[in-house]
Amino acid sequence: MGVNNVNTEAVMAFAAEVQRDPQVAKKRKRVEGEWVLVEGHPQFRARLEYPMGADVVESDGAPFMGGGGRKPDPVQYCLYGLAACFAGTFATLAAMEGVALKKLVVAAENRVDLSRTLGLSSNPIVEGVEITVMVSADAPREKLEEIERLARERCPGVYCLTTPIPLTTHLVVE
Repeated sequence: MGVNNVNTEAVMAFAAEVQRDPQVAKKRKRVEGEWVLVEGHPQFRARLEYPMGADVVESDGAPFMGGGGRKPDPVQYCLYGLAACFAGTFATLAAMEGVALKKLVVAAENRVDLSRTLGLSSNPIVEGVEITVMVSADAPREKLEEIERLARERCPGVYCLTTPIPLTTHLVVE
């Protein structure tokens, strides 16, 4: 399979394919979910499909924001996505460099000011995001620092947070 639970052969084959045809690197992701109007249930539900199946994920707002606190809130899923994406990027880069990880834990944390969400200020909603990487490997610290730097540069989740991306919304009234 490879190193660090990463199929390095698949990564190398994909990289070679992209080198031959850069259009192959372009992928489209979509999540479609529905607001749940039934009292006492988590507020939002989406079916996420992936190559080997599908899962239904649910979120619920915190009680102070009108939810029931029954499931993770949407921002927790955002942080989960960031942590998972960064961990995957780090583990893959390490694997491609032949660095076998003994342990990799990634924490993503933010600080929010919900006064803007409530219409009470124009303060930035998110004041900052921090990623903490806890890693154990038989590799020099300098090598792990280089992998962390490359992960920060190449992680799609980090890119989404640090680079302005055009956003278009479409309202469809039924």
